[in-house]
Amino acid sequence: MSKIKIAVDAMGGDFAPLNDVSGAIIAAEEKQNELEIFLVGKENLINEEILKHKVSLKNITVINADETVTMKDSPTESLRSKPNSSISVGLDLVKQRKADAFISAGNTGAVMTASILKLGRIKGVGRPTIGSLFPTDQGRTMVFDVGASVDCKAVHLLEFAIMGSIYMKYVHGIEKPSIGLLSVGEEKSKGDILTIEAHELLEKSGLNFIGNVEGRDVLRGKADIIVCDGFTGNVILKFAESVLDVMKSKFKAYSEKGFFHKLWVGVMYGTLKNVVLKDFDYQEYGGVPLLGVDGVSIIGHGKSSPIAIKNMIYKAEDMVRSGVNEKIRQELNKDGN
Repeated sequence: MSKIKIAVDAMGGDFAPLNDVSGAIIAAEEKQNELEIFLVGKENLINEEILKHKVSLKNITVINADETVTMKDSPTESLRSKPNSSISVGLDLVKQRKADAFISAGNTGAVMTASILKLGRIKGVGRPTIGSLFPTDQGRTMVFDVGASVDCKAVHLLEFAIMGSIYMKYVHGIEKPSIGLLSVGEEKSKGDILTIEAHELLEKSGLNFIGNVEGRDVLRGKADIIVCDGFTGNVILKFAESVLDVMKSKFKAYSEKGFFHKLWVGVMYGTLKNVVLKDFDYQEYGGVPLLGVDGVSIIGHGKSSPIAIKNMIYKAEDMVRSGVNEKIRQELNKDGN
């Protein structure tokens, strides 16, 4: 088995380079024979973090990039003004085929913009998309798009469904994933112009399209994939991310009411944390793939922990080994388009 080469933005996220380096080291130790990791960023800072771990791993290489894109930087401006940023240098490694994939917990807009401009789109893709996994009572569902394309046409939602189906089949092992179109009612006549037009295209697509689904169906697991425009999807994503924090706050407030309240929370919290709350923890999912670009690019949460970074690396590995991009290319161009 050949090693997959992953470029990691070591300066990305709220806790860089600490969490990025720590997560990369965990992945490198666990998969010494499967992965080769490039830590991209300010060399002196990265080496300081590596020294703290007191490990010597032959499958980790530090690549210097002396500029950093902050969360406040403009996505498009940063690409021009900071050509030697960890994002640019890391994506250049993928573009030059020196790395198979790139991951970053940094500025989401900057990573998306740089990925599209540097790697280009797969032939046949009008709009790249990012999807995010949501826990459901049936398992998990994935929503496309969650922020890459705020304004969409119906054909873009069809593309999201095609790319999402390929991703779910080859990365998550769902042979024929079901697809729902997010709308304000189950009837095909319900929704805005975008939704009605997208419904017609999806009906004729040959995909496993089950029709419209509503907001309440996202966590019910009614479909393996739900497609919508990026504005709506991003609102859903940000709302879901708040659930875990709210639940933790509720438990804390309840425990502070008295000794027996604290005792009850202590007894129950372990089970809830490991069984229920775990499903809402972004760390378990790592990052989200940017589908449609001609290369593997994984975008993570700004607060990514070392475990989240590790899982992002593993997700990138799965994307490369399963050949998702090539299968997307074949599907979108199978009629000679």
